Amino acid sequence: MTVTIIKEFLLQLFFTLMPFVMFNVYYRDKAQNYSQKFIMVTSACCLFLSMTFGSSVKEGIFFDIRYIIMYFGIVFGGTRTGIILLLEFVVYRFFLGGEGKWIAMVIMLFTFPLSLLFYKIYQKTSRVALVTFIAGIVFSIVPSIITFSYFDSNYFTDDLAFHMLVIPVQNSFGIWLLISLFNKSVSDKVLFIQFAENEKVKAISHVAASLAHEVRNPLTAVKGFLTLIREKPLERHKLEQYIDISIDEIQRTESILSQYLSISKPLSTQREQTEMSNVLQVIKDVMTPFANMSNVQLEIDKPAFPVWILANQDGIKQILVNFIKNAIEACSDIPKANVSLRLKVEAGHVILVIKDNGIGMNADQINRLGTIYFSTKSSGTGLGLTFSYKVIRALGGTVSVQSGPLEGTVFTITLPMLEK
Repeated sequence: MTVTIIKEFLLQLFFTLMPFVMFNVYYRDKAQNYSQKFIMVTSACCLFLSMTFGSSVKEGIFFDIRYIIMYFGIVFGGTRTGIILLLEFVVYRFFLGGEGKWIAMVIMLFTFPLSLLFYKIYQKTSRVALVTFIAGIVFSIVPSIITFSYFDSNYFTDDLAFHMLVIPVQNSFGIWLLISLFNKSVSDKVLFIQFAENEKVKAISHVAASLAHEVRNPLTAVKGFLTLIREKPLERHKLEQYIDISIDEIQRTESILSQYLSISKPLSTQREQTEMSNVLQVIKDVMTPFANMSNVQLEIDKPAFPVWILANQDGIKQILVNFIKNAIEACSDIPKANVSLRLKVEAGHVILVIKDNGIGMNADQINRLGTIYFSTKSSGTGLGLTFSYKVIRALGGTVSVQSGPLEGTVFTITLPMLEK
């Protein structure tokens, strides 16, 4: 009997942690946090499973983690989620039947308003761990009191350890564990998203500085030609030549600015058919001013035929901006600095090779690449590469690195190819 109770307790504890586990699995590679829909679906699944495999010491009376899941759903999903879980509980409990179905309804009549009350307190206080622990105690005491008043005393005394130890520990410890772990994961995800966005803004601001310098050159040329046209009469062919040059410069400037804006806009999570040769050309147009400003030669090598992948196009652009910016900064103080980006196709995979002749890295630095808060730059956070690694892995790709001190660095990104 004792072994059975322990097994059922551990099973209910597993159901308690399911929302936390599912969050870390589903949102691991996503640059976004949980949604109300996610909380609703996971809570509904956990409630169903916990009620299906509930503990029982008397036929028709079930003990599970319904109060924990109800409170969790309300805290992270709102009142609407709580009402949906309540309806699920009522319908499924009547379906399960048994002697305890009516007392279960009476208990829920008390515990559901208490869940809403604790939710209001939870929102207003900074001591969320204490509020959560107290909620767990209350959700253990209230059902016990109501159950004791409904059944005769023998019902409790026959299984005293179960009612006085297992159920209170299950509710109080379970609710504290789930809320604490889920809160920690959500907070870490918020920090990661914020740092990733800050890293993106930082990279884009550096590119913007060089872009402003690059845009000024064609504008100066256009201004000079317009001044010549205004100050003295010109032969028709000369006039047309100046106008054509001015239009070309304006169009080039417009193209660069458009590509810059497409990269700097917020990322979406939608995947689409993406042509990589076109993406590389965009990246070259945007990053060439930054490379010129750093006295680095930027080279792009791509096949003449289209190369397709299934990905978020803006995300791929941001990844390449991160890698190329790091490569340019790594060799900006090197004579004849050079960064090359090569695109090729091998065995149904798209391979991007980013190579620089910069300062390189040692073995320890290579092993820590992609780890949050690690950077080879004194002012860096490492979030740029962390974000890039996550996106690449989410696409089913891999990243490999070859480097050595003062030997330059080669990043090889492999992605699944989309057959057109």
